[in-house]
Amino acid sequence: MGLSRLAALHGVATSYSPSADVTVSVPDETVVAVLAALGVDAGTPGAVRESLAAAESAARSRLLPPTVVVWSGEPLPDALTALPPGTTLDIGPEDPGSAPPPRMRIPADRPDPAVSVRGAAHGPADPVGAAGAGAPAVPAWWAEPPFGVHRLAVRAPGGRSATGTLVVAPPRAPRPPARGHGFLVQLYSMLSARSWGMGDLGDLADLAAWSGRALGAGFVQVNPLHAAVPGRPTDPSPYRPSSRRFPDPVHLHLESIPEYGHVTDRGTLDDLRQDAATLSDTVLNKGALIDRDAVWELKRQALELVHRVPLTPGRRAAYCDFLAEQGQALEDHALWCALAEVHGSDWHGWPAGLRDPRSKETARARGELLDRVDFHCRLAWLTDGQLADAQRAALDAGMAVGIVHDLAVGVHPGGADAWAQQDAFAHGMSVGAPPDAFNARGQDWGLPPWRPDVLAASGYAPYRGLLRGLLAHAGALRIDHVMGLFRLWWVPEGRPPTEGTYVAHDAEAMLAVLVLEAHRAGTVVMGEDLGTVEPGVREALARRGVLGTSVLWFERDWAGTGRPLAPEEWREGCLATVTTHDLPSTAARLTGDHVMLRHRLGLLTHPLHQELTADAADTAEWLGYLARLGLLPEGEGDEEGAVRAVHRFLLRTPARLTGVWLPDALGDRRPQNLPGTWDQYPNWRLPVADAEGHPVTLEELAAAPRLHRLMEVFRPSGDRPEDHPEDRPEVRPHPRP
Repeated sequence: MGLSRLAALHGVATSYSPSADVTVSVPDETVVAVLAALGVDAGTPGAVRESLAAAESAARSRLLPPTVVVWSGEPLPDALTALPPGTTLDIGPEDPGSAPPPRMRIPADRPDPAVSVRGAAHGPADPVGAAGAGAPAVPAWWAEPPFGVHRLAVRAPGGRSATGTLVVAPPRAPRPPARGHGFLVQLYSMLSARSWGMGDLGDLADLAAWSGRALGAGFVQVNPLHAAVPGRPTDPSPYRPSSRRFPDPVHLHLESIPEYGHVTDRGTLDDLRQDAATLSDTVLNKGALIDRDAVWELKRQALELVHRVPLTPGRRAAYCDFLAEQGQALEDHALWCALAEVHGSDWHGWPAGLRDPRSKETARARGELLDRVDFHCRLAWLTDGQLADAQRAALDAGMAVGIVHDLAVGVHPGGADAWAQQDAFAHGMSVGAPPDAFNARGQDWGLPPWRPDVLAASGYAPYRGLLRGLLAHAGALRIDHVMGLFRLWWVPEGRPPTEGTYVAHDAEAMLAVLVLEAHRAGTVVMGEDLGTVEPGVREALARRGVLGTSVLWFERDWAGTGRPLAPEEWREGCLATVTTHDLPSTAARLTGDHVMLRHRLGLLTHPLHQELTADAADTAEWLGYLARLGLLPEGEGDEEGAVRAVHRFLLRTPARLTGVWLPDALGDRRPQNLPGTWDQYPNWRLPVADAEGHPVTLEELAAAPRLHRLMEVFRPSGDRPEDHPEDRPEVRPHPRP
């Protein structure tokens, strides 16, 4: 009992329920290991008793939790209303230059008078559930501070005092201004005729400008553009980065850098550009995979030449402003990059003194590598600028949202973030997933988790900095595995994923910081909430304006008939799609090609004939339903017509946003990622291709008849070409250079 109680006090689960009628106990060894990673000794019965006594004593004596959340216009949390009568509250502003909010004091003669939540400082509250005529009241002594993160100090009668962080957040994240549609694409896969072997930020800006103006698209969603761990070979997965805080300069469009045109060594630069053209040609015309390492080697050499070009006074001033804004976080990131060039890309293998970012040896190395540190700072600045350019191009094209960026679950254990923020990560732990119906062995993603206790004690500073960086040039943010805001599956090092356990975050604080930063940036937030989701999570996210993700093939009446969910029964607050980067393309699903691919790779869990029969039955049921709804006028046996039909269905739902997987617009049959594989399948290295598997450039895609036929589905009724056949333009393929 003692171990269970101790675990509960620290948010560590001792059992979990993979389904409503099943409970699985977590091994005691796992609980002990996870507690140790949180700085709690539970290795012996005596240690459990001592740690439990200390934890319970601290809980009894604590006036405040480390972080307190106030949702604007809603009742105050228990952490404030339970403070003793006569307690004074001093709130310091997040910005030292701002005027401090007034001091507050809880009357000594409670119960105290109260005012309606509609009397809050920010005006009428959003109807999230608390506000309204019969809404609960807030105390009359409460004067709501401005939105933000504040320093909170309380002093109770008798001399007891405490300090903490106060997060005051709006009740909801911003909503998309209107229903809209857009493309989902892995940026590296979308090459243009000018790319250096993989898609870049110039291609992203062009894709957004074209699709916004020509197709009425409202957004383009891309994969995480986080900084990768350098090396040969580099891990191609965008979901296991070195840093989530800073982007990867491999995405730079070099010719758009102002200093590029002033490089004096034109011969070397021209040779590099020719090598890049050859690299692109091997991908587009000779069946080669995208080679991120080769792309980066060419771009790195070119960027070394660009770095030698002096900045103009105005550009220098802008660069200095960027350095000041990013502060220590950028300095640490750039120093890690410089040290990795010398000592390798896993800091665990560096000389002992350099493993500590605050050591004397590291400070000395910073001085010795000053030029390399500046080089990597400059790359971060240039990439940041092109991210801004892409969002500006999207908005200028009339997009309501613009670029949707993606936040990965975690970072590589040997990378920059794990080095610079060592205290914030749980050592010896990895994030993953428990066993489920799709993976009986569970999953270990090799990503160290943040420590919830350290985040709370820091006022969620690492999390806030991460969000601010990502949201700066985003129209929306997609959060991969958004359930991780509530809890994550921790796997102790050396143990299988089946012997992990859940560790809880303060979900209110994680959500409040997210909503606050999204509000400041004016950014929509959506979460990937597919798979096993803890009860209440989707409701909590929806209450705070975080959109979910709904994939057509998974939307069934699971609580009733098990049949396809009627379009009117879909949720409104979601991004609705037919597929994603981790799932088969629509053409592959319609034809059963995805089953055959998994069979060839030995990934099936049942005999081939059973898998094919089950898959065909599932697809036939959906197509039959679409036909009954009148959404399949092309009839049976028309693959392209079926692709249009499933998108017509999505438009029948109330979903706020509808996403088109860009390869689906061309009939591409290959998934970008096949979960459960490593080197058996070329994950994250395939260019977008047509139905025959031929790679397609951005220029060819923009003129592709199949794409235009699909996108006609999204035109308003009466504005489609079939409504005015006499005005329909002839669409011709763009010649490849």
